[in-house]
Amino acid sequence: MSKSQLRKLSEFTSADHPVRRMRRLRERAIETVLFLAAASSVLVTIGIVGILVTESMPFFAHVSLKDFLTDTQWTPLFENARYGILPLLSGTLLSTVIALSVAIPLGTVAAAFLSEYVRPSAREILKPVLELLAAVPTVVYGYFALLFVTPLLQKIIPNLGGFNVLSAGIVIGVMIVPYVSSLSEDAMRSVPNHLREASFAVGASRMQTAFRVVIPAAFSGITSAYILGISRALGETMVVAIAAGMQPNLTINPTEPAATITAFIVQVSLGDLPHGSIGYQSIYVAGLSLLVLTLCFNIVGLWLRKKFQEKE
Repeated sequence: MSKSQLRKLSEFTSADHPVRRMRRLRERAIETVLFLAAASSVLVTIGIVGILVTESMPFFAHVSLKDFLTDTQWTPLFENARYGILPLLSGTLLSTVIALSVAIPLGTVAAAFLSEYVRPSAREILKPVLELLAAVPTVVYGYFALLFVTPLLQKIIPNLGGFNVLSAGIVIGVMIVPYVSSLSEDAMRSVPNHLREASFAVGASRMQTAFRVVIPAAFSGITSAYILGISRALGETMVVAIAAGMQPNLTINPTEPAATITAFIVQVSLGDLPHGSIGYQSIYVAGLSLLVLTLCFNIVGLWLRKKFQEKE
């Protein structure tokens, strides 16, 4: 290489070269945009928590924390108001358990089918079709539960009322299947092929390989799908508001009507309560309770994910 070529190369690799300066500026701009995007989500979360806490403090100035956590009646809109969160918690947890009992088996089996049985060309068609379930408006799911699933269940359970948690929970489970199946399928596809080949080499069938090798190997990623499904079921509003009855009822019987935290927020938000009243502040208290409940489930899910990652 000649001296002139070496001089040009040294000038190009120099930190003061215009091309390198422009590249550094672009990289710093991209880093700044990424930082602002990450910081915005944190700031929004802090803002939401701050609003819920500040708006809930006047509520607890009138209602003791003991009554809030132990009272079995929730009637903040009545003349003789009671503020026990247990009926709303029971309805929320009951609908979530029913939804997960539907979504987790169906979503996991669908993910195993897409990952281990379907050819790539067919997977590219079936997976988007399955994910279309997540694009259906939740109000449509609510009326589907009320007008189709409930009459269908009434043929099996004759004494089932028109509003019940069972039909709402089943439809919520169907609604969150795409969330569970899509992320679970991605986790299964990330499992190295040599594990499948080793399983086939010792005589395992495709089903045995899928459920005894692939799913355990991908379970830390599948746990993330379950966490998302739990959060989605806890925060569902319109299905339970339409099909479950919006009646605060402390029960574990899925055939009875009940109200969830989100359904109560919708019910009160549609009214004409004055700002600053105890009934109005109960919206924020219910939202704060839902936030804490979701946080607890996420912490447990992340702990389980970390535990399985350590085993892997």
